[in-house]
Amino acid sequence: MTEELTDILVRHREPVYLFLRRVRGLGERFLTGVDLQHEYEAFRRTDMGAGLDAPDLDRLIACTQEVVVRDAVLYLSVRDRVAHWRYLQVHGEEMRCAKISVSEFLDVKERIVSGVPSAERFVVEVDLEPFQRRFPRLTQTRSIGQGVEHLNRYLSGRLFEERRRASGNGGLNGGEREGWPRLVNFLRVHRLGEQPLMLNGSVGSPDALRAALRRGVELLERESGIERRAEWMAELRGLGFEPGWGRTAERTRETMELLLDILEAPDPRHLAEFLARVPMITSIAILSPHGYFGQANVLGKPDTGGQVVYILDQVRALEKAMRDSLVEQGIDIEPRIVVITRLIPDAGDTTCDQRIEPILGSKNARILRVPFRTADGEVVRPWISRFRIWPYLERFAVDAERELRAELGGRPDMVIGNYSDGNLVASILAHRLGVTQCNIAHALEKTKYRNADIHWEEHEGEHNFACQFTADLIAMNTADFIITSTYQEIAGTSESVGQYESYQAFTLPGLYRVVSGVDCFDPKFNIVSPGANPEVFYPYDDRERRIEALTDEIRAQVFGGTDDRSRGRFNDPDRPILFAMSRLDQVKNTTGLLEAYGGSAALRNRANLLLIGGWLDENQSSDEDERRQIARMHQLMDELELDGVVRWIEMETDKNRVGEFYRVVADSRGAFVQPAYFEAFGLTVIEAMSCGLPVFATRFGGPSEIVEHGVSGIHIDPTAWDESTERMTEVLDRFAEDATVWEDISSRGIERVAERYNWPLYASRLLELSRIYGFWKYISSLERDEPRRYLEMFYGLMYRPLSKEIEASTGTRGEA
Repeated sequence: MTEELTDILVRHREPVYLFLRRVRGLGERFLTGVDLQHEYEAFRRTDMGAGLDAPDLDRLIACTQEVVVRDAVLYLSVRDRVAHWRYLQVHGEEMRCAKISVSEFLDVKERIVSGVPSAERFVVEVDLEPFQRRFPRLTQTRSIGQGVEHLNRYLSGRLFEERRRASGNGGLNGGEREGWPRLVNFLRVHRLGEQPLMLNGSVGSPDALRAALRRGVELLERESGIERRAEWMAELRGLGFEPGWGRTAERTRETMELLLDILEAPDPRHLAEFLARVPMITSIAILSPHGYFGQANVLGKPDTGGQVVYILDQVRALEKAMRDSLVEQGIDIEPRIVVITRLIPDAGDTTCDQRIEPILGSKNARILRVPFRTADGEVVRPWISRFRIWPYLERFAVDAERELRAELGGRPDMVIGNYSDGNLVASILAHRLGVTQCNIAHALEKTKYRNADIHWEEHEGEHNFACQFTADLIAMNTADFIITSTYQEIAGTSESVGQYESYQAFTLPGLYRVVSGVDCFDPKFNIVSPGANPEVFYPYDDRERRIEALTDEIRAQVFGGTDDRSRGRFNDPDRPILFAMSRLDQVKNTTGLLEAYGGSAALRNRANLLLIGGWLDENQSSDEDERRQIARMHQLMDELELDGVVRWIEMETDKNRVGEFYRVVADSRGAFVQPAYFEAFGLTVIEAMSCGLPVFATRFGGPSEIVEHGVSGIHIDPTAWDESTERMTEVLDRFAEDATVWEDISSRGIERVAERYNWPLYASRLLELSRIYGFWKYISSLERDEPRRYLEMFYGLMYRPLSKEIEASTGTRGEA
């Protein structure tokens, strides 16, 4: 396209020259694509720009994500389509265009920030692309997030090819020197203590396995039910089979027939179905170090929110799915799940100072808390911000391994990391334990803050992004598989960059540049969306399940007068309610919603606003961002005189009460508002929809996938509040004019969550992924030792020094 753009520059020399001069005249070195688009639209409204007819230039401007201005030259990063990037140099005086490499583009950014010429700089360049060349990779953007299907097809095809080549040579021996013996060994390695599962030592080759399977199927065709299970199991053991094939004769025969089909021709669908039956996952370790991880009095505390609810619901769903699967396969064992988090001695009114805490609603899952320790072994007592925990994580991982082994009596079958810190610990643990690693980011900080990479030094005092981005890069590339709640988390949209995609190429000037970091087309990415607890979040019109006393209590809190946990009241309680609930931080944008509501006379006259989040007294918060947001809330309430139309209640930690808040708002024929600048998933959106409450959800991030605009909710733009408040007012008017409009969106929201976002589906899918990735890791050497060594060097030479700098600057005091 450089030739076409150069042609445009020549043919439209004067208007394009004036536009480029306009951009350079802004005096900004770095512009976002949105900034460029706004300037272009403004230019097109001028006399000179109105006549410019250049569709290719229009598209280029629309696809540009970033502009770097250096003297007369503009450098553009262009995203032509999802996860596809190119870089251009445009000379504003000579009207020339040239394609440049990602390294050259990043070098320009570094020169501007550091002011040091490239000849005088040594730059550490991180490039993981060479390690990916021989690895299966997706090719279509629509396939991103469906990695397991691609991997299974690709590697099954390789097994089939091995068998075909071997058969062509007059037998199977050639192929069986490759993948097939590893398949046999894979089925022989599974054990429960001293009890082997699937196969015992008498089956030593693929030929022996085929023969045993045929005889086993013949034997089981004469059996039914489980009445003579002990007898036919004894006969199967004599053929080399151990427990794990099925609880009944029918189930066992089906499993054996599946394996026979695979040995005949490795079909990926049959392979996935067979692996779903193999009892390879009986224990799981889940990592979530930061914040206050507990089951009471923790929600709303610093760094503590939806991830706690997510993980606890995840644990209950996984335990049930594991138990059901094991029972169906004839294994009498209780699955074990351990959530590993930080023990906080100064835990306040929480249980975060207890080493072990059983998880309510589970049979055998528990929280295991391990303290942070300083380099000299001293236990760190206070809470520590998630931005400052990096120096403690390696020691935490080593201590956690020891305590986990003691708790389980061995190693788990899989580790799951959560957030940047938990994923780094999972990387360390999975490697030390030799087990499958799953990562869940939930949210990545890099996309939340503008230019957080190139201006990383400005954030170090508060956020320590250099350490965090380094940890992210390591953990993403060591994980066996990564699950996200939405497609957008991985690769964004045609207009916005995905969270993971933002790690594809970036620079931390003075530290290192990444020219190939995270590949969205890697088959390790899979979309597995969570749900809401149906015992808590159920429809408002399910009157038999609603507890009248709790409803009255919540109504009194919503419509009552002020107290020490609330501010404001509703002068007209009969109006519908707009409801928002979240932590009070900048990204969640509650203050933005409050300001927009207060500034819209139409919206203020149509609905009341209910806000739940944070503390009323900023001195009660130990989080700096939250304190700023609390002060801003009070300022807006005062300046806009909102105390008669807005009720602000401190963060609610009881999930049963939260569920009833949604339903009481639904009783008022109101709506839920999710105003975040970016939301990775949007658990509160799921909760609200489950309760039958229509939602106005941010168009940035996961909620735009959860909510079908105009069908199960409405999208809003928190960067364009005039337009959004007008849309919200129009929808509320429609609700008032025709009650069926509200009811239709309510019912479709309930249906949408029931079909797509539920925990049984989530747990089944996650276990399926763990089995398939675990199988291919064993049978096809997916360990990828070369990139691991590369990343270990990166860890030692970059992450460790950065974390030690944090430790040196903060000492061991923690944070009160």
